[in-house]
Formats: sequence, C-alpha cells, structure tokens
Amino acid sequence: MIKGFKAFVFRGNVIDLAVAFVVGAAFATLFGAFSEALINPLVGIVLGGGLEAGTVTINDQVIDFTTMINAILTFLITLTVIYLVIVAPMNKVRGMTGQGEIDPRPADVVLLTEIRDLLKQNQQK
Repeated sequence: MIKGFKAFVFRGNVIDLAVAFVVGAAFATLFGAFSEALINPLVGIVLGGGLEAGTVTINDQVIDFTTMINAILTFLITLTVIYLVIVAPMNKVRGMTGQGEIDPRPADVVLLTEIRDLLKQNQQK
C-alpha cells in the first residue's frame, strides 16, 4: 500500500500540482504588492488623477475599475511566470527523458485496436 502511495505521489502530475500551488500562492502575494505599488498608480495616472480616477460612483455605489484591472493583470502575469518557470522546463526535461507525449486514447481502445490489427494480419495470410 505504501509502495502504491509513493508511486502516486512521485508521479509527475501530483508533484507538478503541488509546485504550482506553492508557486501560485507566492506569486499572489508578490503581485498583490506589485499591483498596489505600481499598477494602481499607473492606472490613476492614465485615467488622470489619483486612485479615485479608477472608480465610478453611481447612486452612492462605487465601481472600482482598478481592482478589476489589477486582478486581470495579476492573473495573466502569474500564468506567464508559472508557464516559463515550471511548465516549459518540465516539458523539456520530460522530452529529454523519453516521457514525451502519452497516447490520449484509453487503454481499452488501444488494446482493441491492436487486436483488430492482428486479426487483419492473420486473415491476410
């Protein structure tokens, strides 16, 4: 049972998921500070004023565009960094170790295809 669990944990997908989770949490903190220190002031400058320039007030309800812009930019930057730092190098390593593309067909379909091909070969003889 422990051997099976060990194989499950050390299979690539679980490790990839754990690394992505930890790195994503770290980048969320980093980009939160980045957006507060850099993006908010830039949006304010572009819209012509302070942070209030990124908001619209309708019937005492405030719509904050800077928060949405920050969320979109943070999401895109996080995805880009995770891809460049984790996914691309892992794909390169997998390609070098021979763990390239896996046949996307289910195992039973592959087996049935092999059986069909063998039957065709036997009928042609």
